[in-house]
Amino acid sequence: MKVLLAQTDTTVGFLSQDPLRLGEIKMRDCAKPFLKVFSDFKTLKEHTRIPNRYKNWVRRAKKTTFVVKNQAFRYVSDPSHASLIARHGWFYSTSANPSGGSYENLFCVQNADWIVEDDRGLCELSPSRIFKLGHRRFQKIR
Repeated sequence: MKVLLAQTDTTVGFLSQDPLRLGEIKMRDCAKPFLKVFSDFKTLKEHTRIPNRYKNWVRRAKKTTFVVKNQAFRYVSDPSHASLIARHGWFYSTSANPSGGSYENLFCVQNADWIVEDDRGLCELSPSRIFKLGHRRFQKIR
């Protein structure tokens, strides 16, 4: 699977359905899982079980990542980013930088197979909020 470089709803990111290729590019431990992004709530529910009490929150959240049983996911409602994801159903997503490093345009261009740029361009923005969801409570991580 190809690796796309695109402006996500939060920052510049690599998108792919191949987690090994993303780990290789980022020079990161392959045991560490990647975030999955979805543009369709039905597809999200096929891949992850969301506790009933949080389904409406997840559906309406913007720029928010959720963790359930050590699996991170984000439902994307931003139309520009969601249209890209919808063509493939879902993607693994990660920030476009070496693991622990900062954004460098040259690094991104060298490691991406396809560059998807829209009217927003490619710019580093603030990261998403992260919440860990349990059956009875939630915990803010970032």
